Amino acid sequence: MTERRTYSYLGPAGTFTEAALDQVPEARGHEWKPVHNVGEALADVLSGVSHAAMIAIENSVEGGVSTTLDALATLPGLRIIGEYLVKVNFVLVGKPGVRLEDVEVIAAHPVAYAQCHSWLGEHLPRHAHVPAASNVASILGVLDGTSPAQAAIAAPGIIQHHDVEVLAENIGDNDNAVTRFVLVSKPVAPGQPTGADKTSLIVELPDDRPGALLDMLEQFSTRGINLSLLQSRPVGDALGRYRFVVDADGHAYDERMADALLGIRRFSPRVVFLGSYPRADRKIVHYPERYADGVFVEARDWLRALLHGEPEA
Repeated sequence: MTERRTYSYLGPAGTFTEAALDQVPEARGHEWKPVHNVGEALADVLSGVSHAAMIAIENSVEGGVSTTLDALATLPGLRIIGEYLVKVNFVLVGKPGVRLEDVEVIAAHPVAYAQCHSWLGEHLPRHAHVPAASNVASILGVLDGTSPAQAAIAAPGIIQHHDVEVLAENIGDNDNAVTRFVLVSKPVAPGQPTGADKTSLIVELPDDRPGALLDMLEQFSTRGINLSLLQSRPVGDALGRYRFVVDADGHAYDERMADALLGIRRFSPRVVFLGSYPRADRKIVHYPERYADGVFVEARDWLRALLHGEPEA
């Protein structure tokens, strides 16, 4: 019999996070547990309530999701096992009978609100904003009267779950907006490399001095590894102290990446390995031939032979 599993996601039904979880074949047929925030989702994983949690980590417009990045940096015992992309679009909805000209207050998740600034500024320049925990929570507050808002920003799929009036469609400022989600579990061995992989880390610099960040970046550049994300987040123990969130193209089982990880571990006082996993876009990682696995293996064999007193070939 198949083991019954639970997957946590930012709910309730109808969120972009649910759409991301729907892309996970192994999650289908299992229990999906809606939660209120990222912290609750990760707590479910750490406590064993859930096998894994789907959380948003980056948006193509707003950048990294700070609550997610900080949680992954400070909560030990988590591992990213997959990433998924969801195209982002928004609608403005209200109770049945509400008109656009009636709207003075809008409820919205802060990230969603930030992606609709231009449209709102043009069509509702005098509106006020009430933050909500999720896109769905914003409309629920409008419908049950607990929110002072007359309208809410939500995903288009909201109309499949609730009786709402669509006041405007396609209100996002960027037609190409995409949110990147990651599936997080307890630590497991990385899956085998696919050739289209990504490795995520959080790295603290050893000290605050000129060139410290460059020294960290050289651990990757000298091994031919491209970085697709580099974002700083405050450590929180002193002003001016930062950790860096790094997404590097490649897999920990690749010789060049393994060598870079060893270099980072020697360099940094604290490294959090978040995982090696297939890229959502399945884009093959290309690199110069001089950084192929065989080059690193040959160099190690050469040194090992020298240390054993063998003559050079």
